[in-house]
Amino acid sequence: MSPTAFPAGPEHGHVTFLGAGPGDPGLLTLRAVEALTHADVLVAEHEVLDVVRTHARQGVSEVHTDADPSDPGTGTPQLTVVDGASTAVGVPAVRDAAHLVMEAARGGRRVVRAVTGDPGLDAYAAEEMLACAAAGVPFEVVPGIANAVGVPAYAGVPLRDAEGADVRFVDARTASDRCWTEVGASDGTVVVSTTLDSVAAAAGELVSAGRKPDTPLTVTIAGTTTRQRTWTATLGTVAQTLKQAKVLPSPDGGRPVIAVVGERSASARRDQLSWFESKPLFGWKVLVPRTKEQAASLSDQLRSYGAVPHEVPTIAVEPPRTPQQMERAVKGLVTGRYEWIAFTSVNAVKAVREKFEEYGLDARAFAGIKVAAVGEQTANALIAFGVKPDLVPSGEQSAAGLLEDWPPYDPVFDPIDRVFLPRADIATETLVAGLIELGWEVDDVTAYRTVRASPPPATTREAIKGGGFDAVLFTSSSTVRNLVGIAGKPHNVTVIACIGPATAKTAEEHGLRVDVMSPEPSVTKLAEALADFGLRRRAAALEAGDPVTRPSERRPGSRRRRSST
Repeated sequence: MSPTAFPAGPEHGHVTFLGAGPGDPGLLTLRAVEALTHADVLVAEHEVLDVVRTHARQGVSEVHTDADPSDPGTGTPQLTVVDGASTAVGVPAVRDAAHLVMEAARGGRRVVRAVTGDPGLDAYAAEEMLACAAAGVPFEVVPGIANAVGVPAYAGVPLRDAEGADVRFVDARTASDRCWTEVGASDGTVVVSTTLDSVAAAAGELVSAGRKPDTPLTVTIAGTTTRQRTWTATLGTVAQTLKQAKVLPSPDGGRPVIAVVGERSASARRDQLSWFESKPLFGWKVLVPRTKEQAASLSDQLRSYGAVPHEVPTIAVEPPRTPQQMERAVKGLVTGRYEWIAFTSVNAVKAVREKFEEYGLDARAFAGIKVAAVGEQTANALIAFGVKPDLVPSGEQSAAGLLEDWPPYDPVFDPIDRVFLPRADIATETLVAGLIELGWEVDDVTAYRTVRASPPPATTREAIKGGGFDAVLFTSSSTVRNLVGIAGKPHNVTVIACIGPATAKTAEEHGLRVDVMSPEPSVTKLAEALADFGLRRRAAALEAGDPVTRPSERRPGSRRRRSST
């Protein structure tokens, strides 16, 4: 039996102290994910909950932690109960963290107490573990990647090399004079956990303790996330560097940072090893005008380039006004009316699948019927349904590409000459006309209607029009028209990327300058083209000696009509 499957007692429950890592959800361990899937209650700070809640089961209760507002100097975590099953419901209480962890575990519940970094380095986790032990509450520990190790790795700052220098870890909030004296006398690497507005003070402590003022230093904020920023300086110049970068003074001065002191944080070395912040779209906020279901693989691809995708649906899918035609066609599938069924979108697959489920049918009803899919995403939706398509375009993923590979009707080999084509109410006639020309009879059936989606929240609309997004990906002419219709025209600093000439033409007709064109009508190639654009933009800035900025960081004072020139 694995530790995360430890049986919870009927009275005391079970607590898992879990390290959530520095901030990147991808750094959670397999053991951590396993523990989260069994949790009844999550206990963590807001930002840690954002990292772990994705892996928790639906309906899990949450207990948010915050510093005690009456004693900001200690930073001792207190818990505000928001768990629906808690005795404190209706009377939000701020109480001792250890007692509330145990309270959440009562009644046999499994509690995950998630902390940033690693529980072994958390200042208060050990106290909570001791409290659990004293009360007879069984617990386990799932280690995580410590901030002091994970953040330098993402910043491109190695802590050791073949020479094997000493590495010391210092928490500036609790470091004693003796601690500063010891690390100051050492020539090894020092990893300092501190806050943005306390970096200069920590640097001063090291200089006073014997470190040379010209010792290299890197400072990283929001490490391992797409908000990460790293500055290179020396112990003597760090205050001036942060001031020149307009980082300080700032209301965000209390945010935690990791500072690495030593020769291995030299700027020349980091320039070669900064793999994370040098991603082609690092930190770019990219608008994807598609539903979450449609945009899932595209958003994952954008994240791999360092971008922050933001999905905004521009269309909504509704059932046909008269469902009888669709009902007859689905019954015809079962009775052998069709030789082929052709799916031209993921929505068409969804519409047929829903009708199947309504009649108690499953993928076995496709037995003996040839299945065509217009492209890779539609094919994947069919495979998820349990149906492997017989025909997917070998070239262009479109109706025209499908027709190029579609076989002509042959009365000798094709016992039935009819094709079922479930599609949107606004679909073009290209596929129907092409199939008829190849000798097929086509049942062209409206499987669903597409209507313009509701406007996104006001904050999103303001970001679109005000230049808050770095790029927009348009995957069809309708996404251009609908996005402008429901949210307004993107600001002129926003990079416009289009999937093909027809989409680009529509964008230009709406006064948008097209910056990126996909070499093929594929969302994958469109994302690749945007990444290439970002890479060239970054290289040009570095060659010119300019700082690398995102498009949204350069906003003209007034908007102007974009031209296609």
